[in-house]
Amino acid sequence: MMELFLGIDVGSVSTNLVAIDLAGKVVYKSYLRTKGQPIKVLQEALRAVKENFPECAVAGVGTTGSARHLAGVILGADVIKNEITAHAVAATNLVPDVRTVLEIGGQDSKIIIIRNGVVTDFAMNTVCAAGTGSFLDQQASRLNIAIEDFGPIALKSTNPVRIAGRCTVFAESDMIHKQQMGHPIEDILAGLCEALVRNYLSNIGKGKSIEAPILFQGGVAANIGIRAAFEKALGTEIIIPEHFEVMGAIGAALLAHDVIKERKVSQFKGFEVGEADINASSFECDGCANACEIVSLKDGQDILARWGDKCGKWSAFNTSKELLS
Repeated sequence: MMELFLGIDVGSVSTNLVAIDLAGKVVYKSYLRTKGQPIKVLQEALRAVKENFPECAVAGVGTTGSARHLAGVILGADVIKNEITAHAVAATNLVPDVRTVLEIGGQDSKIIIIRNGVVTDFAMNTVCAAGTGSFLDQQASRLNIAIEDFGPIALKSTNPVRIAGRCTVFAESDMIHKQQMGHPIEDILAGLCEALVRNYLSNIGKGKSIEAPILFQGGVAANIGIRAAFEKALGTEIIIPEHFEVMGAIGAALLAHDVIKERKVSQFKGFEVGEADINASSFECDGCANACEIVSLKDGQDILARWGDKCGKWSAFNTSKELLS
């Protein structure tokens, strides 16, 4: 029977699941749109694993992403880690001497500085969507081009126009202005790629020592126009991993693999979770003036976990200490 380690990265835009074997090789991956329903999409991803590997045994589970605690409780995760740790682990596993990780996802972006296999610095941008996958999707849709064609069209440019890229509103307005002036679409897209890279480096990368080898991870790494703009700005090669879009999930799976070496037995609740009646609801605690919003996660009528309180009155119920962090 094949033993698998599952890594799940649940974000606001996508839910990514990866299965690795005992040797750490990726044998399965899925990239699903979260669509504001992380529980349902997580269950869908789990059912797909069971369908593809009906005789497998799950040896360990790791979760990461903005909904990592939620996913961890539902699945019975062996390790719950933040995105910085998960992406760094995946990057160093692939390129042991990696020194910089550029990661741009659907709604946020980050930079991770690694020296001798250890994260020494990082920065995240979760405030502005400029340069993220959702913004690029929006612009591609507005221009009536497939997002898959965005990069190839941008590479055809011989004279990129300068686009204001520090804000999504200004960038879109500037693009429309350049269109009205008659600039070719390829020059506008190339200019947007360069603007978004300038914004990334001057904002998230400000003050950071960006050194090669450099890995570019996250869904936006599929855009070869953005990759070319990074190489032009940094003057060095940018490495795109084979599984660039699910590197966070790979890192979570690798972390679970390491934890099980010590623990031996996984806390995974089984594939039955994929069919369970799991739902979340909230209420306002009236125990004090804080009026905390308490979230209850239930399987049918059974409470799995609660969080959101400042005093521990409700979250003390949780068996996983990581839920309290």
